[in-house]
This record gives sequence, structure tokens and C-alpha cells, in this order.
Amino acid sequence: MTPVVTLAKRGKWKKRVLRLAIFGIAALLVWCLALYVLVVRFEGRPKDGKPAPSDVGIVLGARLWNDEPSPGLKERLDLALELYRGGVFSNFIVTGGLDARDATITEAEGMRNYLVAQGVPESAVEMDELSRSTYENLQFAQDIMDSNDWHTAVIVTHSYHGSRAADIAGKVGFSPVQVSVTDSKVLNVPYHQAREVLAYTKWLGMKLFL
Repeated sequence: MTPVVTLAKRGKWKKRVLRLAIFGIAALLVWCLALYVLVVRFEGRPKDGKPAPSDVGIVLGARLWNDEPSPGLKERLDLALELYRGGVFSNFIVTGGLDARDATITEAEGMRNYLVAQGVPESAVEMDELSRSTYENLQFAQDIMDSNDWHTAVIVTHSYHGSRAADIAGKVGFSPVQVSVTDSKVLNVPYHQAREVLAYTKWLGMKLFL
């Protein structure tokens, strides 16, 4: 085989590899854009922001700061309190285990303490102290619902997190799926929206095997 023929074949393979690389990058961008749209356009379920009266409100966990809810987590808790005081539900499930190696209490304990300090009876707050992901948040919360003979729930989280939470809730078996969301005034929202695209991708992959 002459050097000219060999170079020609190599050139063809390089072009094919380049085309495949361009196609792969384009497909990845389309995928990320589609998920990003789902993330940023979610306004709650139902969309009018008025969930039906339910047995319990489930507040999805987030970080504690010095054993107290972080400013972002307080936003979720304050929305849950608003719904509670408006008569949407009369019980809470707060979710989340230890969020750092040096944590002394779980996310759920910190959230419970905050709600009690705001006037919620401790008897009205159930805790999931084991979960480490949104999927586990909702799976373990449903176990608590079953043990209390509760059938309906409103899931409370941030807007950027709502679409994935709703999809997970449907997979876990919540019916109806109700998700109330709050926009954040304290978080770096673009960062969390971008991060959520990656988390959503991971969830959809995991969902295939459930």
C-alpha cells in the first residue's frame, strides 16, 4: 500500500471521527437545553399554585448552617408554613440525614426545630433522618405516610428543583403529584439551575433501572 493511499484512508477516518464528535456535542447541547427549559419553566403542580387540601406537607431537605436551616432551606420551610397556616395540610414530614461529616444533627432535626420555634406542635412533625437524595426523600416520606395512614401530600421545594421532584414523586407512586415551589432570593439561582440539569440527567438514567 502506497503512502498516498494510507494518508487518504487516515484522512477519511479523521473526517468521520470529527463528524461523530460534532454530532455528539450537538446532541448533548440539545439534551441539556431541553432539561434546562424543564427546570426554569416549572411553576408548580398544579400550575395555579393552589394545591388541594392534603394530609401532609413534605419539605425536601437542604443544608444546615451551624445546626440551623440555611437561608435557602428557610425559604422552603417558610413556604410550607404559609401552606400550613392556610389550611392546606395539618402535618409535616421533614426530610434529610446528616449533610456533612461534622454535622451534629440531621437536616430533618434542624427543620423540625425551626418549625416548632415558629409555633408548629412537635407532634405535627414527622422526620425522615436517613435520606441522602431527593429520591430517598420521597421514598422514605411515603413510608412515613403509609405508617400514618396518610394518602395525599404537597411536596415543598424551590422552583429550580420542582420539575425533577415532581417526576420522582410520580415514579415513587404519589397520586396526585402536588409540588409547591418558591423562588429564591438568597441562592445563586443560575448555578443551581445548571447543576439541576446534571442532577436531572442522573435521575433519568437511574429511573431506567427502577
